[in-house]
Amino acid sequence: MAAAERHNASDAPVHHSLKYSLLGPSLTKAGQDSVDQSKVSEIIYNASKGSKFFNNEETRDKSLTDKISKILARKRQLERLDVSSDLRRADDYVAELELGRDLSQVIVHMDCDAFYAAVEELDRPELKDVPMAVGKGVLTTCNYHARKFGCRSGMAGFVAMKLCPQLICLPLNFEKYSAKAQEIRAILAEYDPRYESASVDEAYLNLTQYCEEHRLTPEEAVRQMRAEVHEKTKVTVSAGIAANAKLAKIASNQNKPNGQFRIASDRQTIMDFMKTLPCRKVNGIGRVFERELDAVGIKTCGDIYAHRAYLSQLFGQKAFQFLMQCYLGLGRTNIQPAEDYERKSVGTESTFREMSSPTELREKLRHIADELEGDLKRTGFKGRTLCIKIKLHTYEVYTRQMTPPFAIHLADDLYKYGLPMLEKLMKEIPSMKLRLMGLRVTHIVSLKKPEIDFFGRQRLASSNKLSTSSKLSSNDGWEVWPEAEFEEAARQERDEEMNELEKLSQEHEEQKDFTITERAPDEEPAPDQEPEKWPCPICTLPQPPDDKSFNSHIDFCLSRQTIKEAIKSTTPAPPLPTEKPQAATSSKPAPARRKRGRPKSGASTTDNGREKRRAFFTGGT
Repeated sequence: MAAAERHNASDAPVHHSLKYSLLGPSLTKAGQDSVDQSKVSEIIYNASKGSKFFNNEETRDKSLTDKISKILARKRQLERLDVSSDLRRADDYVAELELGRDLSQVIVHMDCDAFYAAVEELDRPELKDVPMAVGKGVLTTCNYHARKFGCRSGMAGFVAMKLCPQLICLPLNFEKYSAKAQEIRAILAEYDPRYESASVDEAYLNLTQYCEEHRLTPEEAVRQMRAEVHEKTKVTVSAGIAANAKLAKIASNQNKPNGQFRIASDRQTIMDFMKTLPCRKVNGIGRVFERELDAVGIKTCGDIYAHRAYLSQLFGQKAFQFLMQCYLGLGRTNIQPAEDYERKSVGTESTFREMSSPTELREKLRHIADELEGDLKRTGFKGRTLCIKIKLHTYEVYTRQMTPPFAIHLADDLYKYGLPMLEKLMKEIPSMKLRLMGLRVTHIVSLKKPEIDFFGRQRLASSNKLSTSSKLSSNDGWEVWPEAEFEEAARQERDEEMNELEKLSQEHEEQKDFTITERAPDEEPAPDQEPEKWPCPICTLPQPPDDKSFNSHIDFCLSRQTIKEAIKSTTPAPPLPTEKPQAATSSKPAPARRKRGRPKSGASTTDNGREKRRAFFTGGT
């Protein structure tokens, strides 16, 4: 009750940032330009208020607000200091980047238009002219009719139905989408055999050689390729053409659907284009980083330059380098198959329901160590540095690392050296509740025997080769592409959003089922044949004597904290346990021999399904 009153009293200015955040990771998707986003955010806000998802987002938003306050305080402090040395270093870095600017390549980003929806429309042409989406609990793709209403990927299905009641939602069919993607990739390989697949529905190509050999302009070559894809697969694609992958990715979203856009390969054109480009349009700048930048006065890529002296102090050296590359419109020009990229680390992580028991946390660490051993054996590596990552229930992320006395890959060693880091975190953060844990090894070396050259010397493993100058060195010496690291962070942000939205949809379905059960059962038994109803052990209300309905109702009751608190205040009995309440089985009347219908492996099955779906969530644009 108090929480509800607090929400009602503080919705307006306090939750402005929260409402914007609730718009989700796909706010920049094509087809959203004419949508009233304030109306959409209000609907999402009201539809999710009171849910666990909403509470988590609210906590997350508050933590980010506190973090931004510290960033602004630091900026005010820097503005009173002499930062001339930082300014010189920033200008030197800009000059260094300019010397390495490469305008000789023709890089193309190909992106299928509403891919999942387009594939479904091939089987059901009648859906082309109506709002439709793919995905039930969470939408993974919407066609452009649905986008006009504000529907988009990464949105809870029941929220989308409030925006567009006539929306038709189809279930996912990954086999169908993968088969169609293979057809498209076969065509792309004819233009660039070493194309780089970015997801199931997008790819990067280098058409420099193709254009030279066939004496075509970049626009002509891409137009020909798009026409061939459409003719052979019946799917339309959009494309961006530029001097590097970063610009090509941005450009492919300019003329969607079924269009192409080229950013000319000359410095002034690129600088003019980036000057007015909103930061959020850059792949690698997600909602969190966007809000931090906006707070210090950086709304467009052109605004970055004026703040160059403060960036490394406010956001770190890597962020400074990444942002300066964004300002200059620079990016990688090497396009190659994903399997050709040098692996710099091997890791695994697991998301789970809130966990705080030290014993359970140690067991979880052991399980992750076992998984990582399998990954290391499969990839053929061991690591000299071990890193642990945890995420609290408040979404705060902590990482720690250590260097074992030798390179490790066995689960026993991973657990042995990972446990002290976990124990230390538990001491540093009393009563911590985790929702994610991961292990990663870096400074990796091959498990394969080293090759011997003619003189009997060991050849260096490919994973230890020096990287190109366009890479950066992190604090622990692990070299990474700056843009790749930020793109990976943005991808994780999207994946986590999908995960949380799926839980929101499940919570909504449970509430809906409970309402239907309470108000109007589908079939009313005759008065003289009405069976005895089962009283709910949580709320004591009578329920239909049906296992599925009864279990669904109990699950709903157990998930409502308000009901738990009401029971605590009105009954003299001891409070319900917080981990696994036994009242559902101990208080059941006559049909007590009936067991709860949920299988013990259900949670892991759901998690496995969610992981399989997550691999496709970056597609369907």
